[in-house]
Amino acid sequence: MITENITELVNYGIAAGLVDEMDKVYMTNTLLELFGLDEYEEPQNQAAITNPSEFDLEGLLNQMLDYAVEKGMLPDNSIVYRDLFDTKIMGLLVPRPSDVICTFKKLYAEKGAKAATDWYYAFSQNTDYIRRYRIARDKKWKADTAYGEMDITINLSKPEKDPKAIAAAKNAKQSGYPKCQLCMENEGYAGRVNHPARQNHRIIPVTIQGKQWGFQYSPYVYYNEHCIVFNSQHIPMKIEHDTFVKLFNFVEQFPHYFVGSNADLPIVGGSILSHDHFQGGNYEFAMAKAPVEKAFTVKGFEDISTGIVKWPMSVIRLSHKDYNRIIELADVILAKWRGYTDEAAFIFAETDGEPHNTITPIARKRGDNYELDLVLRNNITTEEHPLGVYHPHAELHHIKKENIGLIEVMGLAVLPSRLKSELEQLAGAILAKEDIRKNEVLEKHADWVDAFLPTYDNINKDNVMDIIQKEVGIVFEKVLEHAGVYKRDDAGRAAFERFIESV
Repeated sequence: MITENITELVNYGIAAGLVDEMDKVYMTNTLLELFGLDEYEEPQNQAAITNPSEFDLEGLLNQMLDYAVEKGMLPDNSIVYRDLFDTKIMGLLVPRPSDVICTFKKLYAEKGAKAATDWYYAFSQNTDYIRRYRIARDKKWKADTAYGEMDITINLSKPEKDPKAIAAAKNAKQSGYPKCQLCMENEGYAGRVNHPARQNHRIIPVTIQGKQWGFQYSPYVYYNEHCIVFNSQHIPMKIEHDTFVKLFNFVEQFPHYFVGSNADLPIVGGSILSHDHFQGGNYEFAMAKAPVEKAFTVKGFEDISTGIVKWPMSVIRLSHKDYNRIIELADVILAKWRGYTDEAAFIFAETDGEPHNTITPIARKRGDNYELDLVLRNNITTEEHPLGVYHPHAELHHIKKENIGLIEVMGLAVLPSRLKSELEQLAGAILAKEDIRKNEVLEKHADWVDAFLPTYDNINKDNVMDIIQKEVGIVFEKVLEHAGVYKRDDAGRAAFERFIESV
């Protein structure tokens, strides 16, 4: 069976464009060596692979992994060790970085940015760096809100570590190489129990503000062509003038992509503040579709279209044909916001020397114009809201407790994997008319269910999950409203306008 698996994998590599037909024997021998085999007879009558994207790569790799476990090639039959080994297998099929870069650059020069990224995105899936079969398990749906149709996803593509792997990671020797999962040094790295393997990972170099950066896709693709653009140096994130320049440098090179940065402060920032990076992609979020509801002009910048966006968070949109003009005004707004205090609106630039105000910026090209959305953020905490005043409050934590980063800001809820099982159980409990408060797993949802159930006349097995998903969307809408520094009421609008006046 293992020799049949090896033959099938080599054929997959050829069909996917990872292996040249002339390298078939060489690649077969490389895989035989990996599995400790010294004899081989090519199986006959194997079905041809015509569409790599529809090929059952997961099933094939699982058969090869089962063989490796049986032969004692893995320390333990857990997801962590299986992922380390199947990445090692796939890494053997992936061309060297220089070949990948040459192909990308050739496509970019001859056919343009979109052709290059189309190829690279398919390549990143064919190499199993992006595991198509895991992404397909994510739960996704659309939610109608007062601000447009938002995206909801329950992330299931990150594998859960088992207790043995967690213990092994805790006891493993701590390494500073690579410094983090965004560093250039991840390319081709074998990984370890506390760091993913990346033998099948290839990075495209891009020049941003005259310096080398890397361009890659997220292995967990939350949306179409979800990419990461990261500094070649491991330096902390910072929102400043150079940030705006870098964002537009990227959009200028890849005008079909948006790109944005997480904020640079805890609570309102992303999960990796230690490495300067952006996220982008070929997707239009609800926030990008949201209209400007109140236009204004700034003295000295009358040529720039400027306004407040109709969105649950506090967003200023700048639009102009010349992105350098946008950057000039963005500098003014950022500087003003960094030092801005409005006690009546409970906005403090700093307390006890700790800064609180920052911005989440998102850049894109729309027609002939460039756009920059500046989302005002503040990370102040209180005894009542220890996780953040402008963070989802405690009554919403049963659905979303984690930081509201760039992706959520734009209108895509990335919800924890626990919710898949919890919402399914909840549907059953509602239909059975069970007392949810007596269920240890579901009791956290009880107040929420008590609030929405009376608003529906008929709940049955055909509509119960649709109703729950709709209500999750309403919760996410509230999550973003909580994260907005200026609320969507008369007092909030007046406070927002006070800031605009100060600009």
